[in-house]
Amino acid sequence: MSKKGLFITFEGSEACGKSTQIKILAERLSASGCDPLLIREPGGTAAGEAIRHLLQHAPEGDDLTPEAELLLFAASRAQLVREKILPALAAGRLVICDRFLDSTTVYQGVARHIPADETARINAFAAGGCLPDLTFLLDLDRKSSLVRMQASARKPDRIERESDEFFEAVRKGYLTLANNNPERIFLLDASRAPLEIASDIFEKVQIAVSLGL
Repeated sequence: MSKKGLFITFEGSEACGKSTQIKILAERLSASGCDPLLIREPGGTAAGEAIRHLLQHAPEGDDLTPEAELLLFAASRAQLVREKILPALAAGRLVICDRFLDSTTVYQGVARHIPADETARINAFAAGGCLPDLTFLLDLDRKSSLVRMQASARKPDRIERESDEFFEAVRKGYLTLANNNPERIFLLDASRAPLEIASDIFEKVQIAVSLGL
């Protein structure tokens, strides 16, 4: 693999298969001699994991305003970028992150109706210029997402319990981002067989590495 650091993110609505695809990609990269850093948002650091618990599971987070929610995601990201992502990239590692600032753009910006310029300004401050080289967006319709969530034994978190209207806005927001950023965001039909999706992802990553993106 290339010695140049590469920053890859995975995005998508609930139950789209991000975790599965990250696992497969990491295994294939490891088999090829690469040692990717796997991280998630919110989280990835001690402070970030505490914020994650507040945002997703703690009863104290039930009444968070959209603005407070946005700033908590940004705080987790600011710590993650500086503590984990930038040092790893500087060392030439490939970094794979489960969600990044695109999630904030659509979940807190579009779906929570926070003005786009304010969301973008906070995203930029938190990320400090650290942007993904390649983003895989796993697109899944709300009906399929609900079927997958109901088949899981896991209890839904605070955000997963949002309305259908909320998640329709999330999906539309993601599709708009993909349309506006075709050079970075690779749109994938998440209803396809996991191994088919994984093959497309690995091929794209191999190309990115060979080009030194």
